[in-house]
Amino acid sequence: MPTLNWLGKDKVVTYHQHVPFHFLNKKFSVGNSDNMIIHGDNLLALKSLLPRYENKIKCIYIDPPYNTGNEGWIYNDNVSDSRLQKWLGQVVGKEGEDLTRHDKWLCMMYPRLRLLQKLLRDDGAIFISIDDNELFYLKCICDEIFGKSNFVANFVCKSKQGKVGTANKISSEHEYIICYAKNISVLNFKMIVKKSDGRKENLRQWGQADRREDRPTMFYPIEIEGEKVFPLKEDGTEGRWRVSEKTAQELLKNNQLELVNKNGFLNIYRKFPAGESSMPYGTWIENIGTTAKGTITLKNLGLIFEYPKPVELLEFIFNFATDKNSIVLDAFAGSGTTAHAVINLNRQDGGSRRFILIELNDYAENITAERVKRVGGEFTFYEIGEKLFDEDDFINESVPLEKIFDYIYFSETGKNFVPSEEKNLLGVNNDTAYYFFETLNWTTLAQIKTRAGNYVIYAESCNLSDNELIKYRITFKQIPFDIRKY
Repeated sequence: MPTLNWLGKDKVVTYHQHVPFHFLNKKFSVGNSDNMIIHGDNLLALKSLLPRYENKIKCIYIDPPYNTGNEGWIYNDNVSDSRLQKWLGQVVGKEGEDLTRHDKWLCMMYPRLRLLQKLLRDDGAIFISIDDNELFYLKCICDEIFGKSNFVANFVCKSKQGKVGTANKISSEHEYIICYAKNISVLNFKMIVKKSDGRKENLRQWGQADRREDRPTMFYPIEIEGEKVFPLKEDGTEGRWRVSEKTAQELLKNNQLELVNKNGFLNIYRKFPAGESSMPYGTWIENIGTTAKGTITLKNLGLIFEYPKPVELLEFIFNFATDKNSIVLDAFAGSGTTAHAVINLNRQDGGSRRFILIELNDYAENITAERVKRVGGEFTFYEIGEKLFDEDDFINESVPLEKIFDYIYFSETGKNFVPSEEKNLLGVNNDTAYYFFETLNWTTLAQIKTRAGNYVIYAESCNLSDNELIKYRITFKQIPFDIRKY
């Protein structure tokens, strides 16, 4: 498969594996829910989510910088933000000084998409808003990261009402939402359900493509009620049927065709049974909402934000891409439209969808979180906290032991650490007790009070022999090397 190359790619292709793990520090809560709003670099935030949310996210929506070169936008779209420049210098090195804005954008997006792919459920999908500036580059790297076979669709969204004067005399009125599945073989989007009261439809094709020469195989006779009927037009010229001959015979067998004689002109109609029918959603999105409508929504909440996505657009997506218990993630949260849409959708269908928002900029609290609060959402607000490992790859001594215990125990069992009277005990799961000591020796072994079938003990060193470890059913894991890194 062809791949896209750019300056700096070799430095970022595997960079997601080396992003340091940071803990998330709770700042405040609104209500009581598992919804999250994280203020900080989404690269660090996504890595921090991996232990608990890898393969757990049903739907991801992101609205990254479009890289238009427009300095006036709140996202600094020419990718010249000082924080990104610093990151490029650290990761890409000296050659980062020579990157074009497209190189920089690709370097920024690639590791983030890698982490997002890891967070998706097998039956999940990611939706990415973009315009013509980076659409084709984005498609190339998504083919590489998600797999070309997992491409679902490229939605075209009418984003502006009316024409806007431009230097090239063409008014751009649309944007795109590109969609990829984690595993398209198990992807299951909802369908549009239509109720039918038993309508009938002319079996002969009508409109622009109604000639026999357009589809010669669709010109054949149908024998019904002793008549042999061809798809002729009322003026006697030859047309074509709307279905293949094989399908027509199946419809005839199931009594779904009806002969109609209108003033001596024979025609056939297809009968649709009363009930419900379904059809897939299409890729053309219109009359749902524009950027202007999104701005009005925020103004009505007493907030101001440039170029917000309309909440109706995201409701439309989440309606067919999520179920009632899905987790929805937005790593470029902006004004918080994703959370607003999730809240609205839950109210409409009684669902309990959860949201996770990540926003780098300082308005994360006074706009993103404030919007969610004003529409009645509950959440916990987090900041990026301490690194688990220091620069020498040892455990960061400034991190509280309780956070380290929780990280290790969850990575081992998928369960939260609950402090107990036995201070070195992380927990017991499936008859295995997990411990954390500075050194594993006879003295620390004597401190163990919990009886279990097996023991996993983390320590910097071990003074017991291999035979002794086997005898006491102990698996020794050396700190920091055996602590799982995501």
